[in-house]
Amino acid sequence: MKESKSPKVVFITGASSGIGKAIADFLISKDFIVYGTSRNPQKYSVDFPLVALDVTKPESIKNAVSEVVSKAGRIDVLVNNAGVGITGPIEETPDEEIKKAFDTNYFGPINVIKAVLPEMRKVGGGLVINITSIAGYMGLPYRGIYSASKGALELTTEAFRMELRDFNIQMTNVAPGDFATNIAAGRYHAPVIEGSPYEKPYGNTLKLMNQHVDEGQDPKQMAEAVYGIIKEKNPKGHYKVGEPMQKFSVALKRVLPDKLYERLLLKHYKL
Repeated sequence: MKESKSPKVVFITGASSGIGKAIADFLISKDFIVYGTSRNPQKYSVDFPLVALDVTKPESIKNAVSEVVSKAGRIDVLVNNAGVGITGPIEETPDEEIKKAFDTNYFGPINVIKAVLPEMRKVGGGLVINITSIAGYMGLPYRGIYSASKGALELTTEAFRMELRDFNIQMTNVAPGDFATNIAAGRYHAPVIEGSPYEKPYGNTLKLMNQHVDEGQDPKQMAEAVYGIIKEKNPKGHYKVGEPMQKFSVALKRVLPDKLYERLLLKHYKL
């Protein structure tokens, strides 16, 4: 992205907790100007300005971007971090919950990008970092909707990168594995229905998924990765951050036959 002598202004969605807050705190320590967002900023006490933003509401996006630009003068880096988790058998997941997940994880980030791009063009360039997920590289059992929403953003970023080349605006994906955050508490869980054909396998997998998050790595690793990307002259299209085996799982999917890879996932989730 275009170099500036003054500190870069970074706009981070979903920065009140978890990965977003870790990124914001780390970048502040590196002398960046940081603005975060939350649907309810008054509920949180953080060391950087929090702007009200609901990524599912276009007017809220417009207002938040305008507020940051009016205060900081520009936006050099957008970190699209706001997102929600969703679990459940696809057959038993309500349509409205599927739509909510895509509104937050896919349409929301796209609309934030659309609002920020004109501001980046005004100052001659910028960088967009989309926080996706290693889950977006594969269809995981009982996380299929989450995988699909994150995978869609990964692919859209590939197209965006080529469309934005003429404007000196760069874009990349950073896909985290399991990190110790509050995502499990905030995500939508389709209920484990007594008597459902999915009752036992989904119930067991849900416990396993929550355990993986509880035992996840320190979100500071994601913050350090984002900082490194901002410092790069020409960021790649895709980055993965997490345990070695989680990152290796993406490489395995490229080389293994579909059925063998599927068996590995089934074994991992004890299905």
